Amino acid sequence: MHLDTIKAGVRELRPYSLRPYRARVKLNQNENAWDAPVELRQETLRRLAERRWSRYPDFTPERLRERLAEFAGWTTEGVLAGNGSNELIQALLMVTIEKGNNVLINEPTFALYRQVTTILGGETTTVSLSSDLSYDTNALIKAVETSRPRVTIICSPNNPTGCLLGHADLASLLGASTGLVAVDEAYFEFSGQTVVSLLKDYPNLVVLRTFSKAMALAGLRVGYLLSAPQLVQEIAKALLPYNLNIVSQIAAEVALELFPGKLKPLVQNICDERDRVYAELTKIPGLEPVRSAANFMVVRSSVVPSTIFNELLKRDILIRDVSRYPMLQDYFRISIGTPEENDLLLTSLREVMVQNRLGA
Repeated sequence: MHLDTIKAGVRELRPYSLRPYRARVKLNQNENAWDAPVELRQETLRRLAERRWSRYPDFTPERLRERLAEFAGWTTEGVLAGNGSNELIQALLMVTIEKGNNVLINEPTFALYRQVTTILGGETTTVSLSSDLSYDTNALIKAVETSRPRVTIICSPNNPTGCLLGHADLASLLGASTGLVAVDEAYFEFSGQTVVSLLKDYPNLVVLRTFSKAMALAGLRVGYLLSAPQLVQEIAKALLPYNLNIVSQIAAEVALELFPGKLKPLVQNICDERDRVYAELTKIPGLEPVRSAANFMVVRSSVVPSTIFNELLKRDILIRDVSRYPMLQDYFRISIGTPEENDLLLTSLREVMVQNRLGA
């Protein structure tokens, strides 16, 4: 098998994957519960029919870059489109991290940051969130000054906890950093907060975004990166040629055009449901939801999270057991679904908690 040819650090990694569970109510991957509007799909297919499929997509999707720049309020030369934001996270780390370099991350956070760093031969320094699962800015700044990381990655809102790092705190972190600071804004549309306005003052800032959540295009894999044009030129060197297919390019363009009238109202629906679900969860004995600025939330449970997961799966509801994450041994995570899906979840959680209290 020649496994000795694989890096030891890679062999020790647990793969980033999900077990292929299936359920009628799917609330485990932070997806948009509302599918892409029919107008988005129809217009994408119409434009696709006008393209020759035998030809490569644009090497650099300039029209999409222009639309992304207009949407984000940044310069076109400072935009890079990718096959999901995950590809751009990987590209950023590929051009910055080599053996012995340090990446600073929070714990708990998105597992891919550590995985890619390890595969590249880098090392991760971690800073724990506060006990209430919010960002500890003082601890972050101290860690930046002490470990002098090549890259610091902040997920805001954070996955899986939903907490935000404010502008003033991020500015302090940027000012203290000798390396790059990457802010993963995969869920920014649900928070009403973005750090893009800081790009003009901090050339070490990189912003990452995705079309998988608020834009309802998870199946098409589109992401984009915003940074200083000189940095974008270097990061682009790590991308494979023609990395974004024509279907995804066209769909992303249409989504940006339709966002104000068709997609933004869906974002508001999700935020309204998030607040309603939070309020209802606080009324269920044994559950303690954590306020979130994203389209998901973690919930602390007096019942073992794996039990919650299995009981809900029996009821055809799929959630995420995050109890293996640091600091989250008593927690599970739920994505916000449609009102009907959320009602089923709440009813089922009430039943499960009562049954387990009686069983105890």
